[in-house]
Amino acid sequence: MEIIDLHTHSTVSDGTYTPCGLVELASKRNIRAFALTDHDNVSGLEEAKKAADKVGIELIPGMEVTMNFHGRKIHVIALGFAVDSPDFQELYRKIRINKEEKIDKLIEGIQRCGVPITLEMVQKHSSGQMDQYTVMRCLVSMKIEKKIQPLWDKYIDPIAADLGMNENVTPEEAFPILHKAGAVVSLAHFHKKIGLKDLSREAQADAIRELRHLGLDGVERWYPSYSEDDMVFLQSMIDELGMCSTGGTDFHGLNRSGVEMGTGINGNISIPYSALEAINEYKRMEGLK
Repeated sequence: MEIIDLHTHSTVSDGTYTPCGLVELASKRNIRAFALTDHDNVSGLEEAKKAADKVGIELIPGMEVTMNFHGRKIHVIALGFAVDSPDFQELYRKIRINKEEKIDKLIEGIQRCGVPITLEMVQKHSSGQMDQYTVMRCLVSMKIEKKIQPLWDKYIDPIAADLGMNENVTPEEAFPILHKAGAVVSLAHFHKKIGLKDLSREAQADAIRELRHLGLDGVERWYPSYSEDDMVFLQSMIDELGMCSTGGTDFHGLNRSGVEMGTGINGNISIPYSALEAINEYKRMEGLK
């Protein structure tokens, strides 16, 4: 069976493979198509597209967009959009300003927590843009925590909040613009903290219904850490609301050990190419070009 992976990360955000390296890995793993969905960043797409074309892999332009929704953060995967669309570029500029401004102040705040980090150290981890993920990559290299999440919880997120750097776009603002650019927008890993974790099932269902009303096209039906109950719940929401099914491994390379591109954890994911065909049919029916 030909497989796909619609949720991957590169060194542009918080992965350990370069965009070109992801293409090489996809080729080795016989993945027919994949989406590069770096966090709030599309700067790796051009490199990935050139490499993918050379080896005959279908690359879907993507981005994992951080949004504010009723006092919590959610991640939304945007797939298959025109990066050069004026509508998308206007939204993207706003997103990047939020991610890139006050980085020097963020570093100073982390220094006050006793971490010997400097602007010069962070610059060595830049892929051309200095943002919160660049700071995260530097902190990872310093090996002050065994896992990545504490770096966000202890340092980056609280200091960024104090600096007013945690203002993200909203679904009401972003969904119409992403649709104009041709994107399908899908709720990522609903069961996580950046998602709908800690809500009751009924509250999660109501949240997804509201997001659907605002323009959400789909949910990640496949994800490595879903329980059986999670998958049953999501399928019920997909059926109820007429949404499309997306999904992927959320591959981060060495930054998320045990999760393999295309197959997840111990082979627990296998998304058929027909799922991408169904998404493209949904786009056609919805007039998303």
